[in-house]
Amino acid sequence: MLDETQRKLITNRLKSVEGHVRGIEKMVNEEAYCMDILKQVKAVQKALDRVAAITLEHHLNTCVTTAIRSKNKAEKERVVEEVMDVFKATNKL
Repeated sequence: MLDETQRKLITNRLKSVEGHVRGIEKMVNEEAYCMDILKQVKAVQKALDRVAAITLEHHLNTCVTTAIRSKNKAEKERVVEEVMDVFKATNKL
């Protein structure tokens, strides 16, 4: 579970992303210059990448660390595979 600081940081970033996405939608509807739209899309992607990084760091420092320290080999393999599956799915997009 995320601590309060992490939760607030992620929530604030997601609210910012939400606002940016609305802005991009408006830009598209107003037929803004394509490069301006792309710059805003890249900003949203960067913000979401930061949310993912914060979440991954937390997961590695808690759930994964606990599983790796356990004596249960299946659990160790499961958490590693779980993380790998997320990255494999991301790379297919």
